[in-house]
Amino acid sequence: MKVKAIVRLKFPSSKHFELVSRALEPEIRKTLTRRSRATLATEDGFLVLNVEARDTVALRAALNSYLRWINSITSVLEVLEKQLVLH
Repeated sequence: MKVKAIVRLKFPSSKHFELVSRALEPEIRKTLTRRSRATLATEDGFLVLNVEARDTVALRAALNSYLRWINSITSVLEVLEKQLVLH
């Protein structure tokens, strides 16, 4: 069985968009498992994460990993921006 998920993400700025894209590139290029693979694309101002897997367990694991990385990156960006505003 082959399963697929497409996640379209909108960011508050083009800088956030670019930084998240660049940060995920190494993860996208080197697949850690044969059970899933992911690609990134740009579409109408959205970052599109496309994940394919052999089964739903692998799909869920891959999606969770990518979404956690994206959340971590955006959280760090928000903290850095607040620090810059305060100083």
